[in-house]
Amino acid sequence: MTTDTASSGATAVELRGCARTWPDGTRALTPIDLDIPAGRTAVLLGPSGCGKTTLLRIIAGLDRPDAGGRVLFDGEDVTRLPIEAREVGMVFQSYALFPNLTVRGNVAYGLKVRRLPRREIDSRVDEMLALMRIDALADRRIDQLSGGQRQRTALARAIAVRPRLLLLDEPLTALDAALREHLRTEIDALLRSLHITAVYVTHDQAEAMVLGDEIVVMNAGRIAQRGTPREIYHAPADDFVAGFVGTMNRAVDDRGETLLFRPEDARLTAPGDGLLTGTVAVCHFLGDRCRLKLSGPAGESWMVETTARADLPETGTLLGIDVPAAARIRLGA
Repeated sequence: MTTDTASSGATAVELRGCARTWPDGTRALTPIDLDIPAGRTAVLLGPSGCGKTTLLRIIAGLDRPDAGGRVLFDGEDVTRLPIEAREVGMVFQSYALFPNLTVRGNVAYGLKVRRLPRREIDSRVDEMLALMRIDALADRRIDQLSGGQRQRTALARAIAVRPRLLLLDEPLTALDAALREHLRTEIDALLRSLHITAVYVTHDQAEAMVLGDEIVVMNAGRIAQRGTPREIYHAPADDFVAGFVGTMNRAVDDRGETLLFRPEDARLTAPGDGLLTGTVAVCHFLGDRCRLKLSGPAGESWMVETTARADLPETGTLLGIDVPAAARIRLGA
């Protein structure tokens, strides 16, 4: 697969001072500066209402930033251009497919709007159907497709027009967990094969970790932290990021300092031999690992994961928890 399937060249995106205030005075976004390098996938991650979809709509041209905010594609100011003039492809949470058209008709729609020659339309549609492995479904109606097939159709339609930028707004939310896991891996492979710049909105941490070259964690209309998946996971900038991205334990060391650690970094020991001592409150076997919840003497609780194949400890068992110094996290460190 070559990069020609997407656009002729990946597009760099710059946001400068992009804020958004609703007519009633509610501030949806504080002024945001963000650079997305050409050919990279940036994931906007955060809870509902944090501003991530508003930011995506500003990039797309479906919404405009407050006065003074600017959106640039490869240095060109596109702030006042509508979506149809920005040459972006979009995949929505609902997929927004046309129920009166077949799969082939949906994929061809944007090409027909651009009045491309019939032969070129047919050739490009065939290419997209093959790329998404839905060529056998070309003549089916949308209501005859599974959720995964609809998602592939929506992606094919978005990519067929060879956009400068691909925008995806929680496209896997409506699917079951197993299908989501399968398709996010496929989307990751697709984006890398196309070498297209992409912005992906999600509240799912696993999706962000799999898909993002960079993750932009958002909270209350601002960027809480941006970085690679490893940076976000192992060096959270503040309490919000630490609590939102993955499971994080909190403890106080012997100097009275607060430290954090991930469940998989903890080690079970004999009572009193580790950093902490707690009583097993919950113990779950999850197949590839065991997850325990231990309660501390002052009402604290900590989650610990282990791959040990030994018998699970019984509820009420007193155990120690040790955390190697290198795995102890201090916010903003």
